[in-house]
Amino acid sequence: MSTLTWIILAGLLGGLLSILFAAILTFNTRSSWVSMLVSYAIGALLGAAFLNTLPEALELSENPKQITIIVLLGILIFFILEKLVLWRHCHMDECEVHDPEHGRSIYKIQSDHGRSGMMIILGDTFHNFVDGILIAAAFMVDIQLGIVTAIAIIAHEVPQEAGDFIILLNSGYSRTHALLLNLLSSVATLVGGVLAYFMLHQLNHLVLPMLAIATACMIYVAMADLIPGLHKRPELTATVQQVVLISFGIGSIWLVETMLKHSH
Repeated sequence: MSTLTWIILAGLLGGLLSILFAAILTFNTRSSWVSMLVSYAIGALLGAAFLNTLPEALELSENPKQITIIVLLGILIFFILEKLVLWRHCHMDECEVHDPEHGRSIYKIQSDHGRSGMMIILGDTFHNFVDGILIAAAFMVDIQLGIVTAIAIIAHEVPQEAGDFIILLNSGYSRTHALLLNLLSSVATLVGGVLAYFMLHQLNHLVLPMLAIATACMIYVAMADLIPGLHKRPELTATVQQVVLISFGIGSIWLVETMLKHSH
């Protein structure tokens, strides 16, 4: 097979397999478990940001401070975007700004208008695009290296995609809608790979800012959108459960990263 064919197959399989495994893990989840599993999603997001995308960006960068500045700007931009969504919806009778007691149900569609889901899909699309570039770059060096890189990307995407599913469900999306959004986001892997094959040198300068923006999105969604919801259950038992699940989310990312490093 040609190098381009390998890149296309890896892009398609990489996105589809990671979402398939994540869907198997989350599609049969009971509605009553969603709020509990949000804690796991927080851990997976923070783990992916601080153990994967941010270290990767810092390692590739000649100016680490530039990366941290982009992350800070990204957090500010996501804050502004979320404000715009809030302003758009505040003409409605039911608005969290005017009615903070509203929206106690497990699916928070009336309380956050799908904001955290929108943010995480946006960040995941950036991340997937970068993954496609990395897959293409590896295949253009060596087919075997490309295969190993694609497997590594699928492996580290599974826990993150599972977290994304939970966030979308918690944000009010149906399971089918959440699956379709994740599938659309995964197309960015294929797009990034094909574009990189034809214009890798021109796309090289996009890798670092996109990794930084993906990092900013994951940190922002976890800290600004999801963690405040956990404070609505301040009792000790709930707090311990939340800490354990957040730690498990972080640990799952760390475990995959560690296994991949040792396999190399």
